Amino acid sequence: MFLSIHPDNPQQKAIDQAVEILRIGGVIIYPTDTMYALGCDIQNKKAVQALCRLKGIDPDKANLTCVCEDIAIIGTYALHVTTPMYKLMRSALPGPYTFILQASKEIPRHFQRKKTFGIRVPNHSIPVALAKALGNPIASLSIPIHEDAEFNTDPSLIYERFNSQVDLVIDGGIGSLDVSTVIDCSRGEHDVEVIREGSGSLEQLGLTLAE
Repeated sequence: MFLSIHPDNPQQKAIDQAVEILRIGGVIIYPTDTMYALGCDIQNKKAVQALCRLKGIDPDKANLTCVCEDIAIIGTYALHVTTPMYKLMRSALPGPYTFILQASKEIPRHFQRKKTFGIRVPNHSIPVALAKALGNPIASLSIPIHEDAEFNTDPSLIYERFNSQVDLVIDGGIGSLDVSTVIDCSRGEHDVEVIREGSGSLEQLGLTLAE
């Protein structure tokens, strides 16, 4: 299925269509403020397994990201988030950043072999609307990279690549080749590490990339 949704003012009817697919265990491709991404309902174990198979990743070892409508989910899924860490995330999100946090026991059971998880709140109306309507975070991975850049950014070409492997491709306009900046906060506020510098500014957060 191919579904066009306005990137700035998502039509609620279209969002509801996409969310219905997520609720029944579907895997979708959707736009973010960086690359287009694969996604499914984080609470659906079979959907998470299908998501990982698309990238040839063991679900027990996959570094999945929770795409959320806001950072309120931290209170449920994360442990030991101090006030300085929370302020750091508040200053960055929504935006092109992924924060790695220590997982609490409230994280879905099929993730509990992992001690950490990543959180994203994209600066993009479509994923935020999807997560809000779903009522759960979206388990997410970036789409597999194609050597031809257009096949990573043009939703019609993304559909051509993946229509037989996913349940829905959302057309939210031409995407980006950028990746998010990944910041590991799982060891506490005194041991914050920048894992990957992407489109999210480190200078804005007062951080530097580790040598």
